[in-house]
Amino acid sequence: MTAPRHVLVVANETVAGKSLIEALERRAAEGPIRVTVICPVTQPAEGYVVYEDTRRASSRRRLDKTLELLRSHGIAADGFVVDADPVSAVRDSFAQLEPRPDEIVVSTHPEERSGWMRRHVVERIRSVAGDIPVEHVVVDLQREGGPANVLVIANETVVGEPLLEKIRERARRSPASFLLVSPQSDPSVQAHPDAERRLRQAVGLLRAEGIEVHGEVAHPDPYAAAMHATREERVDEIIVSTFPGEKLSSWLRGHLVERLRKDTNLPVEHVEVAPAPAPAAEVTA
Repeated sequence: MTAPRHVLVVANETVAGKSLIEALERRAAEGPIRVTVICPVTQPAEGYVVYEDTRRASSRRRLDKTLELLRSHGIAADGFVVDADPVSAVRDSFAQLEPRPDEIVVSTHPEERSGWMRRHVVERIRSVAGDIPVEHVVVDLQREGGPANVLVIANETVVGEPLLEKIRERARRSPASFLLVSPQSDPSVQAHPDAERRLRQAVGLLRAEGIEVHGEVAHPDPYAAAMHATREERVDEIIVSTFPGEKLSSWLRGHLVERLRKDTNLPVEHVEVAPAPAPAAEVTA
């Protein structure tokens, strides 16, 4: 009896995409296959992540959904979430997987929304794979009805009720996940306890309501932080939160909202959050 072909799948956000599942089902129709799925979870190149476990947990949920679908179609499948970039994950898999993969399927977003494509991941995996065939499958989650990725740029206003309600309203409208990015003013300082505290509060509140959300402390310039996020990850929409008016908001004085609309070609919403009132002075006898 011929052993099933071993197919290694490399995917993260697109791992449960219809196009990828269909590509694997076509292979199974041609003969027995065994599928191993690896979901690389990478950290941002700049800044650091608040609640790092949320990215891994989200990847695990998508992976479990994919494995369940494949198994329901009689396809032997297992998979892993790994803390590595996709190229390193493939290289590591050659030493760890038995038998060695017969072919590799790399799944990405469309080129204009794919951080992996901008980093030439498919070509680099082909170089690592040598004589193992590599197929690239493009998954357009927007067309398939998958969740939108919404980038939220906010600093002191990140726990403001108007912003939290905007996120809730967007989550109610259609499936979406949110990345909260908090730019900090001093790039020479490694720790930003106030920003991290605010992000943890916002992320905790929203996660408790069942909203998929991550948080990052990022580059001090909000425009640079937003543009970096759109290069690193798929972003479908942007929400910018500021204090009201140019007098209170340096971001508005710098025309942040208009610049992001022009340079990203993405929908950009602006939410204003009034500053919290100063605490009343303590009265002593």
